[in-house]
Amino acid sequence: MKLTWHPHNDLMLLINGEAFYPAVLEAVAQARSEVLIETFILFEDPVGLALQAALMAAARRGVRVSLTVDGYGSPEFSPGFIQALTEAGVQLHVFDHQPRVLGLRLHLIHRLHRKLVVVDAQVAFVGGINYSQDHLFASGPDSKQDYAVRVEGPVVADIHADALNTIAPALRQRSRRHWIPGWGGLRGPLSTAQPTATGFDPALPVAAFVKRDNALHRNDIERCYRAAIRAAQHEVIIANAYFFPGFRLLRDLRRAARRGVSVQLILQGKPDLDYVRTAAQLLYRALVKDGVVIYEYCQRPLHGKVAVIDGQWVTVGSSNLDPLSLALNLEANLVAHDPTLAQTLRADLKQLQANHCTAIDPSQIPRPNMWRYWLGALGFHVSRGFPRWLSGLQPAQVRLRTYTAGRVVDTAAPVPTSAATPAKGAAVSHQAPA
Repeated sequence: MKLTWHPHNDLMLLINGEAFYPAVLEAVAQARSEVLIETFILFEDPVGLALQAALMAAARRGVRVSLTVDGYGSPEFSPGFIQALTEAGVQLHVFDHQPRVLGLRLHLIHRLHRKLVVVDAQVAFVGGINYSQDHLFASGPDSKQDYAVRVEGPVVADIHADALNTIAPALRQRSRRHWIPGWGGLRGPLSTAQPTATGFDPALPVAAFVKRDNALHRNDIERCYRAAIRAAQHEVIIANAYFFPGFRLLRDLRRAARRGVSVQLILQGKPDLDYVRTAAQLLYRALVKDGVVIYEYCQRPLHGKVAVIDGQWVTVGSSNLDPLSLALNLEANLVAHDPTLAQTLRADLKQLQANHCTAIDPSQIPRPNMWRYWLGALGFHVSRGFPRWLSGLQPAQVRLRTYTAGRVVDTAAPVPTSAATPAKGAAVSHQAPA
């Protein structure tokens, strides 16, 4: 795997919804030609309605607006919510839309878990923050701690090209190529990014866009983490909401700690899902034995997916370090060698450690009785094998349901197996719900 590094980017860390939402809404309000948004969760709450209003205003002044949400993470929208968007000219795409079974959403695997915004191919946002008011501290004790980064500069071209590729099944319909206003006549390669050298000058801040998909980039995010951990000389700080990584990443963390690197993990101490902490705790004893320091963040649920290494390497994105993110979901991270961004994030994580975390005392980790021994062994066995085991669950097609003024189109396109194979698919059109 060779990353395409871009110098001369302007990167700004955004902490929680209080910083993220105003920045996104301002960028959308200033859009002149195009807005592309991908998100796992969009709720019809004050945050979601504010985004809806901003997108509708942009579309009414002639901006091409595409909003893509995940069919599992986001609830069924009310007809009025969809109708308001489409009548204003917004194109709403639902990734892998599936009917509920007895009212339950069961299609958990293969989710669009990315959180991206691209405005006019000039400004982008990459991170882990969804559009729901539980990302605002004022929403209460269960509000989430999370991060995103605002990006300007050459790396935005890569993010823009990939955001277009997400909706390629809808844009590249052979029989209905022209019905989507503004994008219907799109032909040729979707990517407009001009690659730079794959190496970089360590003295020059650089950034790269990294994704995980089920075609050409199955392991890219995990491999970025592992390469940075192996190269670490002084310090590794990882804050991750759902921590149950693959065996190789665990091994790299333990080896780094054994060679004298300060390896610090910030994990959930007040999880939004009970099993999250239980699964992570299966790994505590082996990690701590080799010198890894584990902190549990206890102020509120941790939703971040970030890391800082040696005060220079930094990543911010949507990818958890668990089987779903590392082996099934569509994910996106920004990776940078940028001391300014890295130090800003490190300062925030260190204050979390000092003020809102509990350090795990090795002596307080329960000794492995027979039940814990076999459960821990099973945990490591799963961490070693899950990428291979889950590969059979990866889909053969990318499916989108697109809502536009007066119609709904379902599109199924083969997952591409090479960069030169554009996604194409047939469309079935029917009337939109009232």
